[in-house]
Amino acid sequence: MSLQPQQPPNQDLLTSITKLLWGKSLPPQLLISTVRTTWNATWHLMMKQLAPSDPSGSYTRPISKFRANLKSYSISSLNPGTLHLYVGLPCPWAHRTLIVRALKGLEETIPVSIASPSLDGSWEFRQTYGGQDNGVYLPGLDKGNGRKILKEVYGLHRGGYDGRSTVPMLWDTEKKEVLCNESYDIIEFFNGLNSNDSNLDLAPPSLKGKIDEWNQTIYPNVNNGVYRCGFAQSQEAYDTAVNGLFTTLDMIDDHLATSRYLCGDMLTLADVCLFTTLIRFDLVYNVLFKCTKKKLLEYSNLNEYMRDIYQIPKVSATCNFEAIMEGYYKILFPLNPGSIQPAMPSVCDNKFLLEPHNRETLLSSLDKRVEASVS
Repeated sequence: MSLQPQQPPNQDLLTSITKLLWGKSLPPQLLISTVRTTWNATWHLMMKQLAPSDPSGSYTRPISKFRANLKSYSISSLNPGTLHLYVGLPCPWAHRTLIVRALKGLEETIPVSIASPSLDGSWEFRQTYGGQDNGVYLPGLDKGNGRKILKEVYGLHRGGYDGRSTVPMLWDTEKKEVLCNESYDIIEFFNGLNSNDSNLDLAPPSLKGKIDEWNQTIYPNVNNGVYRCGFAQSQEAYDTAVNGLFTTLDMIDDHLATSRYLCGDMLTLADVCLFTTLIRFDLVYNVLFKCTKKKLLEYSNLNEYMRDIYQIPKVSATCNFEAIMEGYYKILFPLNPGSIQPAMPSVCDNKFLLEPHNRETLLSSLDKRVEASVS
């Protein structure tokens, strides 16, 4: 079956019928009311499939099916290709894993296959893309199992599987099974692997408590908060979500006025998790998900903080803005029925994102308190 949309009816014929029925005026109120009611009912039906909600109309994210204890794996026990990562470039949860994989220098140890969203909402592997182009990752073929769609890869899991086929997903090529499809489990695991290229620790024991505290705030209100705005199925649910989102962004912006990163002067997993939402904010969430109270550009600290992380070596290569826009505006039909993709904001231009952020001279709040106590 072709994934291309069907050609619309002949426009001249539609125009002639319209003029014949009601001339230059709008259609009869009964027709407008009927179409509105039908569309509203159809929209709710589609949204229940796309984004399940609770009785109040608030989006409820499904729990990841495959949670695994990955402590038995170590860098010394892994042959290159033993584990295979599946991601999609539009997805912020998958983006986390690409960033940590890159920062930890695991590109050779853990190969990646990059899927594209198809018009039916599934993830597919397109032969027309592959590798990197202009310094950014692009979708390509399934290098791990040679399948056409991600659902087929999930179906190879021992004992079979016919549930939601999401990214990111970590596949064990030797055991032939889905090892994990929970993004935070995967980035914690990647962080525990030290390659020859990197001994970076994004979650040192001394900061674990702070990282957990930030994640407990950022996940429900920001990472998932933008989806709770965009996928809200009632005004009440939207109002609650949007207020929680911007109250939290205001708080984080204030914190970043005196701290380079969330936990001080060191990049952590909490920053990675926040970054993948921020880099999509003005590009997608502000418009498509109705997160319109402020643009990220209006937050001086958050905006510079985002640029700071973007400029860390290897991070920008994981940010394919064209793929992100296509994955949201072209695919999320209930939110954008016309599939019209707006112009890319200038703040998402690589030149803008590489402008100096001047945050490297910023002392953390802790360091300033120590200096004050000494003086």
